[in-house]
Amino acid sequence: MIDRLCALAIARRRWVLAVAALVFLLAATFGVPVVGILKSENSDFQDPAAQNQQVLRAIERATGQTATYGVVALVPVAGDHRRSIPHSVHATGSTGLPSGQPSDAATQSQSARVVALLARQPGFQRAIDYPATHLPELLSRDGRLTLVLAAYANRDYSTHAVEHVRPLAGPGVRFGGNDVAFNQINKETSSDLQRAEMLAFPILLLLSFWVFRGLVAAALPLLVGGFAIVLTFLLLRFVDATVTPLSIFAVNLVTGMGLGLGIDYSLFVLARYREELAGGADVRAALGRTLHTAGRTVLYSSLTVAGALASMLVFPIRFLYSMGVGGAIVALCAGAVTLLVLPAVLVALGPRINSLAPARLQRSAAANAHASEDGAWYRFARSVMRRPGLVAMATAAVLLIAALPSLRVELTPADAHVLPASAEARQVAQTLTEDFPVDPSQTITIVARAPAGASRQLAAIAGRAQRIAGAQAQLAPPRYLGRSTWQIELQPRGVEGSAANQGLVKRLRTIAVDGTSSPLLVGGATAWFVDQKAAISAHLPLALAILAIVTGGFLFLMTGSLVLPLLALAMNLLTVAVAAGLLVLIFQDGRFSSLFGFTPIGGLEESNLVLLFILAFALSTDYGVFLFGRIKEAHDGGLTAREAVALGLERTGRLVTAAALLFCVALGAFTTSHIFFVKQLGVGVPLAVAIDATVVRALLVPALMGRLGEWVWWAPRPLRRLHARFGLSEGPVPEPSGA
Repeated sequence: MIDRLCALAIARRRWVLAVAALVFLLAATFGVPVVGILKSENSDFQDPAAQNQQVLRAIERATGQTATYGVVALVPVAGDHRRSIPHSVHATGSTGLPSGQPSDAATQSQSARVVALLARQPGFQRAIDYPATHLPELLSRDGRLTLVLAAYANRDYSTHAVEHVRPLAGPGVRFGGNDVAFNQINKETSSDLQRAEMLAFPILLLLSFWVFRGLVAAALPLLVGGFAIVLTFLLLRFVDATVTPLSIFAVNLVTGMGLGLGIDYSLFVLARYREELAGGADVRAALGRTLHTAGRTVLYSSLTVAGALASMLVFPIRFLYSMGVGGAIVALCAGAVTLLVLPAVLVALGPRINSLAPARLQRSAAANAHASEDGAWYRFARSVMRRPGLVAMATAAVLLIAALPSLRVELTPADAHVLPASAEARQVAQTLTEDFPVDPSQTITIVARAPAGASRQLAAIAGRAQRIAGAQAQLAPPRYLGRSTWQIELQPRGVEGSAANQGLVKRLRTIAVDGTSSPLLVGGATAWFVDQKAAISAHLPLALAILAIVTGGFLFLMTGSLVLPLLALAMNLLTVAVAAGLLVLIFQDGRFSSLFGFTPIGGLEESNLVLLFILAFALSTDYGVFLFGRIKEAHDGGLTAREAVALGLERTGRLVTAAALLFCVALGAFTTSHIFFVKQLGVGVPLAVAIDATVVRALLVPALMGRLGEWVWWAPRPLRRLHARFGLSEGPVPEPSGA
């Protein structure tokens, strides 16, 4: 296959470039609009088969309306506008309910106006407020704020209603709720993407100029990355329209990964191409040797990264499998563009690849193209391997200490709190948490299937539920919704997702249902969090198994060693653990929160933590592929194990460091995001990449390989035969064919 790619680039370069230009234009025209097509929903973080989702569907079938109130309006009591969104907790009575009760007249004027305005909007279904219901949970502890809860047919109607009502609602009225929060998340995600692109591209261009030592060479990786991104956007639009709906967050991952992998792959191909030219080869011979070495490594790397990210497809959660789809596609697209289009560009440019570079930079590039035992990375590797055991133990100890905070990670759901502190929906959510005895929009809902006349059985179920809940929740009487569906609502105290409320949900799900035709279902906001964790826990072992088999399998096919894949897996796990520990310190504990511009929310979002784990693992393998590939080439050439490690690090040390720096900029641009878990991704992945490319690849891996010596290439005889038939072998490179 490599021979055919080489012949295609040499003999049909004009045809390849013309087709590539056409594909790029089509992908940009029809693919880029996917940014406005994909959306974010609360259900993106849920298994559709989860019990809380079954509750929503059962209520919607029975009533013909949405099951939850997606809009929450905070309304100040008439005559008291001293603060519209309070942030202090006031004294309460023993019941935790408001200590002062305003008159109906005081609240009626404002609440009635808001309800009337909301009711006039398209898609309106129902609303509740304090004057109409006298529900104490709709009133703040100090009596200065009341709530209006409204339900609409879908989120589009909700957001349309809020946009039209907000300027008419009066002073001090604020709007939040799940529908409003996720609409703001969508808007922030789109603006964050544009901001990240505007920030990353000029920095990447400057850094690429410094790394590649020339303007022409520096532009090629960005073109490869941009091509991979728009091509992936086109494929994402196709998948979203024909296979399964995808989440908007996949767009952020595709942008960062496309730039990062495009730069990485181009960097290694261009460096090897320049190395071959500096060795005296002509353009065609240099390209042939480049594709048979660096090109083949790029092929293995793209397949490994794609396979690792595809492990997220086992999760039934849309957020995660969307990331798996986007990440796998962009890795394959980056590899395809590097192997199909970039060689044709190199042939077309010829020696002009080094043009538009100052003479000093050209001399530096020429010096970097020659391996030398006097090179800094070679000397560094030899010094590490003089005392490999000591270096390995010291480095591992430091990394393990840095990873210790990961043992106390706390998980938090994805809700309005992931928005910036200035966002209206987050302010409303914060006020509900701090100033109201309970959050009436976050109930625990019990649904049972029973005939309309089964009130006695349902009363018994309600009694059991109340005994289980005790003082933890207030229970409303069972209500018949129609179509053999009954509903019991509990208003829990404390915040949604708290340990006490999670325990309450689990206990309620143990209630035996006598005289009903189907099991009891328990849903609501806390059940949402419980079910999300259960779905991830149930599928995580399979995802990890796929991750280990794919990455270990490709590394074995590339190296022929059983020891190296196991070593790589251990190093990747250590890298991920260190990154998780640093995330706990930064995002959970709030250290450097002012530097990164966020307000801590008490933990890390679980699905995003899974994404970060798999992504960091895949990228660590990516850099391992390039390092091990060059070491294997040197070892196959007859060098001893330690000499091969030193020469491999000399050849890849600068490249891996530069690639990691550029990748950190590409994904680190998302630290400017206003969405908590996107910022978490923008910090966590660059940290993992930086740790892996420096400490792990420069210290720990050479030390361990130096300590193991020739044993690092060991494999049992059956596996050696398997590798001889299917694996990568760095033998003599054939001359390229083609006119």
